[in-house]
Amino acid sequence: MKKYFFLISMVFVSISLKAQRELVKIWETDSVVNMPESVLHDSKANLLYVSVMGNSPDAVDGIGGVGKLQTDGKVINLDWVTGLNAPKGLAQYGNLLYVADLTEVVVIDVAKAQVVRKIPIEDTKFLNDITVSDKGIVYVSDTRMKKIFKIEKNLPSLYLDSMNGVNGLKAIKNDLYILSGKEFLKADRNKKISKIALLPAGGDGLEPIGNGDFICSSWGGYIYYVNSDGKCEVLLDTHLEKKNTADIGYDPVKKMIFIPTFYKKSVMAYQLK
Repeated sequence: MKKYFFLISMVFVSISLKAQRELVKIWETDSVVNMPESVLHDSKANLLYVSVMGNSPDAVDGIGGVGKLQTDGKVINLDWVTGLNAPKGLAQYGNLLYVADLTEVVVIDVAKAQVVRKIPIEDTKFLNDITVSDKGIVYVSDTRMKKIFKIEKNLPSLYLDSMNGVNGLKAIKNDLYILSGKEFLKADRNKKISKIALLPAGGDGLEPIGNGDFICSSWGGYIYYVNSDGKCEVLLDTHLEKKNTADIGYDPVKKMIFIPTFYKKSVMAYQLK
């Protein structure tokens, strides 16, 4: 009998824990963003940057750019910076915005809304996600070349290779968190790689919650909550709607997750409860 009540209580605890986390939809823009791939929350300016790829995820056509939205989804300017080539990942360091732009990293002066530098990287085909450490070191992934590059003082170099399906990156202190296919990995300052979790599908964007846990997205239409112990739960599933969930942004104060829907040409906002 005691064993029976113990099992029942464990079931209720499990249900309670699951119920503690959910995503509540707050808003979604109209289909006005031409293939958004990445969203970045700027806490100081209280706005969102959105990479606008244009008509193709890999075309050198100069019709891509970066747009700006209010945090309530209202459009500020979708042509804030133009002339890019299928831009994807976004990262900010001070007044500079770094953009992964196929085979080069574009550096934008935020105050001036101008491209101030382009950093070409040799032997690249599909630069995807990008992150900047608190020391200003830039890391950018090339999904098709299975590589991660480091940019220090505007000089690029190979950081890690043989990273199958590498995409999402996040630099936190001396560690680099990596989504490589279904694997969620961490590389320390010595490039020693440890495994954090195995996602149900290939990872795209990742954002730290601040307690050792992460929110991860999978392009096919999934948002996951990944605990520090490696446990993974699905928070959002939009794959039946054919609504992609690409490189997410996050507001840690309001616990808002901003999701670019890629081919659906919109940006969604959900609150983590």
